[in-house]
Amino acid sequence: MVPDRIHLREHVIEAEIGAFASERDRRQRLRFALTATLARPGTGASDNVDSILSYDVLVGAIADALGAKRFDLLEALAEDIAARILAHPQAAEVQVCVEKLDRVPGALGITITRARGDAAVRSVSAVKIPVLSARDSRPSGAAVIVPDAPGLPMPQGGDPVQMALLALDQAAWALAAQLGLEIAATRTEIQAAASEGRAVVWAPVRMVREAQDLPPADRDRPEALARWLAARLRDGGSAT
Repeated sequence: MVPDRIHLREHVIEAEIGAFASERDRRQRLRFALTATLARPGTGASDNVDSILSYDVLVGAIADALGAKRFDLLEALAEDIAARILAHPQAAEVQVCVEKLDRVPGALGITITRARGDAAVRSVSAVKIPVLSARDSRPSGAAVIVPDAPGLPMPQGGDPVQMALLALDQAAWALAAQLGLEIAATRTEIQAAASEGRAVVWAPVRMVREAQDLPPADRDRPEALARWLAARLRDGGSAT
């Protein structure tokens, strides 16, 4: 089976880089092209964003590498980016191309290909994401807020747990509008917001419906859901 790949093209960022004195204390344009081979083909068939290697991983690896230190060599920068991407279990191989656009007419650069086991895979520090209840004070930075049960009367018939869970989703949208925050329904959305220092309100229906490690009795209880979500974010594990 031909492996699945995701890519990032024509990604241009200004940064300070280079070993020559003329490159010190000045920023220059860098162009990136990344292609990551997925460890498990066909993961997109589920249409579940938490099951795939997110494109944010590619963009974030570049930003994190450039933010961690100043590089003299494009080769060292490319190695760092490759190692960061390969730290994710969904990535089996990655090709990283980095080019300088301001040194000569045209572009000069390096292209490397690294597979899991080839690169010195670094341990990527997970963004710590506080999980708060709706009763907590509004956070000033990254956080995910779990809505309170709205206390609405439940209609007769149907699955009471599912109806209560849908009510929690409605409460999440109402709370997000009240606080002026965005909704996040997946772990990927929560992590992307946290990496940008933003707070979001969690709409739990999607993740909870797909969860296999959450007891039925906890599926409509905000306190239990908050503990479960905190564990998923802390461990980096799948919610399915």
